[in-house]
Amino acid sequence: MAEWGYLGEELDGLRQKGLLRQIPWMEGPVGPRVRMGRREVILLCSNDYLGISQSPALAKAAKEAMEKWGCGAPASRSIAGSLGIHRELEEELAQLKGTSSALLFSTGYMANIGLLTTLLREGDLILSDELNHASIVDGCRLSRAEVWIYRHRDMDHLAELLRRSNHRRRLIVTDGVFSMEGDIAPLREIKELAGRYDAFVMLDDAHATGVLGREGRGTAEHFGLLGQIEVQMGTLGKALGVMGAFVAGERVLIDYLINRCRPFMYTTSPPPPLVAMSKAALKVMREEGWRRERLWENTRRLREGLQGLGFQVRGETPIIPVLIGDNRLVMEASRRLLELGVFVQGIRPPTVPEGASRLRVSVSASHGDQEIEEALEAFRQVGEELRLI
Repeated sequence: MAEWGYLGEELDGLRQKGLLRQIPWMEGPVGPRVRMGRREVILLCSNDYLGISQSPALAKAAKEAMEKWGCGAPASRSIAGSLGIHRELEEELAQLKGTSSALLFSTGYMANIGLLTTLLREGDLILSDELNHASIVDGCRLSRAEVWIYRHRDMDHLAELLRRSNHRRRLIVTDGVFSMEGDIAPLREIKELAGRYDAFVMLDDAHATGVLGREGRGTAEHFGLLGQIEVQMGTLGKALGVMGAFVAGERVLIDYLINRCRPFMYTTSPPPPLVAMSKAALKVMREEGWRRERLWENTRRLREGLQGLGFQVRGETPIIPVLIGDNRLVMEASRRLLELGVFVQGIRPPTVPEGASRLRVSVSASHGDQEIEEALEAFRQVGEELRLI
């Protein structure tokens, strides 16, 4: 249609800048290896950190839930969509995060937008880390609060902004594990500043739940702050291998969200099979601690191997960014790695800042020693061919 011509022009502009995105298709179950086209490749860009998504326990739970509760939810949670299985999962999630209550959301994106647009209003202030997830950025934009950005993990800058604030309410919002940097928020210092300047803290624990802490309870457990963070968001995807999200906090917070949070109020409730799989995933996470141990051992081996080859590597978690810089070069590296049997997605602006394009490597507990070695050999070849090392 002629009126869509401008869209083609904009796509051409993205292509010329090396920023055009295309969907990579998986042709089978996603595990440590996956079929893409006619070949099987090692998958090193999944968020299934514990390898739980392929656990038989999840499939069994989904089947049993369909037989008991049906396939779908009949309405939003506030009408006819709240089933006993939803309550059971929310109680388990509250226990996981050390809070009195929890509330399910359709996605982490909707949870963050819902929180930031519901809890803050005109006259309030949001202080947000400059590298927070896009859902936090959009939630800040949609809120009626003023938004001040502090430099990434810079507590001196955050303290300076808090000193300058004379707003009615102050909310500090941060990722627990930053999804593109692979580093961890200094939550203890953030909490201390919040106490000093009468602010409260919102923690996006999407990439930390199941990964950080002795029991996988997330960033708060990692820092010995379990139950002390006012607002916690976590996902049922990522390390739990399913889909959906939740907010954990005190009962008054959850009751307020039930009554005022539009993304919660006007969304059909999660289907019972998904809820049952999430409950099963929590059980697997609790009972199979070897998964987290294996995850961190694989992380150590892959990170040290990449550093030993001479790549510029960031992070301190199973997210291992390999810095390239140039948009076209990072996508060429991704393409060459795929030819050698390793799928790692190139990440470019606007997901990361200009000049910071990277290969975002993420490892799983399901990767074996052979797969780590094969991946490192592929990185060596591509690094030498493209003069990255």
